[in-house]
Amino acid sequence: MTNNKIIHILIIGSILVSLTACNLLTNSDDAALQINENNQEQVTDNEETETTPEPEEEVITLPTEELQKGDQSDEVKELQKALAQIGYPVELSGIYDSKTVWAVTDIQLQEELTVTGIYGQDMKLVLEKILAEEIKITVGKGLPYQADKVLDDDTVLLGNPYEALALVNKQHALPEDYIPSDLVIPDVRFPFVEDVPKKQMRKVAAEALEKLFADADAEGLDLFAQSGYRSYARQDVLFASYVSVNGEEEANNFSAKPGESEHQTGLSIDVTSPHVNYELVIEFGDTEEGKWLKKHAAKYGFIIRYPEGKEDITEYQYEPWHIRYVGVKAATEIMNRGITLEEYLAEILPEQTSQN
Repeated sequence: MTNNKIIHILIIGSILVSLTACNLLTNSDDAALQINENNQEQVTDNEETETTPEPEEEVITLPTEELQKGDQSDEVKELQKALAQIGYPVELSGIYDSKTVWAVTDIQLQEELTVTGIYGQDMKLVLEKILAEEIKITVGKGLPYQADKVLDDDTVLLGNPYEALALVNKQHALPEDYIPSDLVIPDVRFPFVEDVPKKQMRKVAAEALEKLFADADAEGLDLFAQSGYRSYARQDVLFASYVSVNGEEEANNFSAKPGESEHQTGLSIDVTSPHVNYELVIEFGDTEEGKWLKKHAAKYGFIIRYPEGKEDITEYQYEPWHIRYVGVKAATEIMNRGITLEEYLAEILPEQTSQN
């Protein structure tokens, strides 16, 4: 065989090998392309068939126990979760703060519950219905939110005058136009027959007073109610008359300026007995009625608001006849510990007393 023929055979063989290799590569590319297309179709099919699961709504367990300002617990946080879910701008802090009190008060006013700012069974039932969308609530409709407002260096105007634990004193004043909407006349004895405003109290306090009087009667005691609700205007007249007789400095020891009187809350009442001629005098504290009242007032949610020995805190003289409704829980601690409302609130929620 000649060299030329050998060369021709080698060239032809090389061409055949190249063609075979190209064919294999082409088939391999086609197969890879087909696999890729199949994978893309599968991904597309998965995207079309798979759906993003909706996030589960958080389960809220409403508290079964009574809660009030200053309480700190997981139960308070559950309450705050419920309030936040229906639109109230409360922090999930687990602390029953002033904004939580406001939210509860607002709902109580809208649903015509007993208005105290305290969470109880009646609030639990209403919140369950609101969360189930059986009833609707409008945030702020009953009581638009207002923070306590600083009037001057000495006085703060209360944003929520409805709550049972509202602090009213010479540094914390009620709005001039505040008139409780649930005033009633308690079914107890008065040393006069006229139906005048001072016979009235807010319903929650009136009902508690009726129980207190009934139990005092059962003990053979002779309590009389003397003076309950007093409007801003009436307090203005009274304070002015005391000033004209005693001078402002002296009058300020036993009488409040308008807006600074607990009587305007409708939660306070002065009580007396025939043993002191139905007068409001310190000697009432030494009577059987006065002693019994101091010992048992907390059972009904009342405190002796201006106790003996605490004049430097309350800034009023000792008044064994003046009782104030704050609810059984708070009253029990205050009376058992022998402290004032000011001291109690400063401990449970410092913000309440740190603004003046």
